[in-house]
Amino acid sequence: MRIKSITMRILNQLRHDKRTVMLVLVAPILILTLIYFILGSDNSTYKIGVINAPDSVIKELKNSESGDVETICMDEVSPEDAINDEEVVALINISDDMKDADIYLDGTDASKAQKAQAIIKGANAAAVQDALSQKIPGAFQPKYNVNYVYGDKDASLFNNFGAPLIGLIVFFLVFLLAGISFLTERTSGTLERMLSTPVKGGEIVTGYVLGFSILALIQTALITLFVVYVLDMTVMGSIWYVFLINLLTAITALTMGMFFSTLASSEFQMVQFIPLVILPQVFLCGLFELTGGWKIAGYFIPLTYTTEGLREVMLRGSGFGIIWLDCLVLIAWAGLFMSLNTILIKRSPLK
Repeated sequence: MRIKSITMRILNQLRHDKRTVMLVLVAPILILTLIYFILGSDNSTYKIGVINAPDSVIKELKNSESGDVETICMDEVSPEDAINDEEVVALINISDDMKDADIYLDGTDASKAQKAQAIIKGANAAAVQDALSQKIPGAFQPKYNVNYVYGDKDASLFNNFGAPLIGLIVFFLVFLLAGISFLTERTSGTLERMLSTPVKGGEIVTGYVLGFSILALIQTALITLFVVYVLDMTVMGSIWYVFLINLLTAITALTMGMFFSTLASSEFQMVQFIPLVILPQVFLCGLFELTGGWKIAGYFIPLTYTTEGLREVMLRGSGFGIIWLDCLVLIAWAGLFMSLNTILIKRSPLK
């Protein structure tokens, strides 16, 4: 009888705790749905630029069974411009005598670059085989000169995923730390006492953001320096831009964590936001290949701009002229959540 009473009490508590019900019932379905649609099938499109190649090779590229290939015919263009402007993963230029073939690859995603290289070589082989079957003279495989515009052929998965993972780790830890700390200020009554003084809500929010930003700056410096100088991750661009992006990411996570803390009444409820707020961003931020609507959805989350910015600096060596928009969007996200926090700061800590 006593066991039954305890069981019923727990069930009644859970029944009135909507956040826990959402965590248990909705979050797993949401996460598994994202995994299914994003990772369940290979929807990668391989954009391959063609400066010069026989029609038979271009035809084989378009009919490749190794993946969804989009060919873009180009005039003489630098590989950097083709990759940056047209977003091609590979560029091919076959000499008129068919003896040499230059292949330029975007190695920021090593696995995709290797797949594109295999598609190009397979298309050439198929074209040569077809010419031989028709007894066309002079059909032979060209000599391939493979050049990596960004990255290299020996790049590890850590080099490919390490750059965005730095931002992801910073975002997750700062979000959780700031959310729980600000929640403690509310539930302990400290925030309520501060609001009873002449201090304005905006001043309180700004003070908390600046205070936690110092800790976030130290954390960002420690993580970045460890990854670069201990784990030996290659940084093609300026390490100061890496610091900048990670700091803006931390400030965004800080203000977002403060915002969601106003919706929680305990540390446990704050942790419950992780599968609903953090995990979807992991799948949508560009860490994995996205297509169609999922790619569009990624533009509405802060981590997407962290991922793009860090990849541009660390893997492509880009400067501020390329990453300025990513930085601006992160600042806008932080400003939005600071404004919301200022409005909601007078929320009762027990509601």
